[in-house]
Amino acid sequence: MKIREITDVIESFAPLSLQESYDNSGLIVGRYDDEVHAVLLAVDVTEEVLDEAEREGCDLIITHHPIIFHPLKRFNSGSYVERCVERAIRRGIALYACHTNLDSAAGGMSWQVGSMIGLGDMRVLQPRATDANTGFGVVGTLPVAESATAFLQRVKSIFDVGAIRYSDIPSEDMMIRRVAICTGAGGSLIDDAMASDADLYLTADLRYNDFMRGEGRMILADIGHFESEFCAIRILFDVLSKKMCTFAVRKSVCSRNPIHYL
Repeated sequence: MKIREITDVIESFAPLSLQESYDNSGLIVGRYDDEVHAVLLAVDVTEEVLDEAEREGCDLIITHHPIIFHPLKRFNSGSYVERCVERAIRRGIALYACHTNLDSAAGGMSWQVGSMIGLGDMRVLQPRATDANTGFGVVGTLPVAESATAFLQRVKSIFDVGAIRYSDIPSEDMMIRRVAICTGAGGSLIDDAMASDADLYLTADLRYNDFMRGEGRMILADIGHFESEFCAIRILFDVLSKKMCTFAVRKSVCSRNPIHYL
């Protein structure tokens, strides 16, 4: 199968036009007319993921994060990015990223996290001006209100989180019913989460001062960047499997969190 046939399926779900101006989604290494035999899905391109691709005979790696995000001035194996790109080119392994377009797609990243924690009546938290059905984040409601502690413990278990950082719980008897979500670095959507009347905002990469912005009304919870975005593998697997049920699509078992907890 040609790479173009595979990327067309992905882009019918998450068009590249949805990516942000700073992003580098799309085909990074390889040519659209190249033939591929198997696909490996991962969060990041790492040397371990490349090892896995070679072992499994995968000649296309599709990740959430682009391996090249900032311009490279040289290729001399001085960093893991350079080593991975050099190796992919030499071994004939194509690299494709589905990043902020997957974040913004209807049914994309935050929608998946919302489904995993049982939210209903979801809508886009920060809709795009051109299409209210796409954009960053979602907000929705739980079928039954939960205590803040019970909810956070459940989230910790679902996403296998080493630790959750969260802001003050306004009162001991506070119940969580309305939840806002933005996968990845979601500090820029705190005001949107507040405006949505969410009881809790679930995201990642919050800064110290961000935790003070709940104003005693909303809990802010940081579950970690990798943990919030690991669902990209599931989304991409489902999208590809529905359209190409006989093509070999594998979920990486070597996609790992670069952050460790003690």
